Amino acid sequence: MARLSEQVGLSLSACHRRVKMLEADGKISHYAARLNRKRVGLEIQVFIEAKLLSQRREDIEAFEDAIREMPEVLECHLISGEFDYLMRVAARNTEDYEKLYRDRLTLIPSVAQMKTLLCLSTVKEFRGFHLQD
Repeated sequence: MARLSEQVGLSLSACHRRVKMLEADGKISHYAARLNRKRVGLEIQVFIEAKLLSQRREDIEAFEDAIREMPEVLECHLISGEFDYLMRVAARNTEDYEKLYRDRLTLIPSVAQMKTLLCLSTVKEFRGFHLQD
């Protein structure tokens, strides 16, 4: 809190009070530590586009329920366009990703097609939302 108050130019008590207000309003939803993916042994990152068999509620729910049970899937977004979902996965290596792909992702019955995009390097990672005054 002291470092934050210095950075924003507020007293410690004023900064603490504003942070508590942001938490109470739900604008700060949680706190987390950002791990170095490679230092924790996750050498590769892939993006996967998934297309479902149909847009029926049952197919959508089956897919989303299955994805929620896979901790390797870091993010999953319902998107517009040719594919229905975009996922981000981190894995130790290509063999581990292939195992996830073959043994779990391809077994989700509501999936019609998937496309894997291997991340070669990251130019910019998410570091938080940019809010204008």
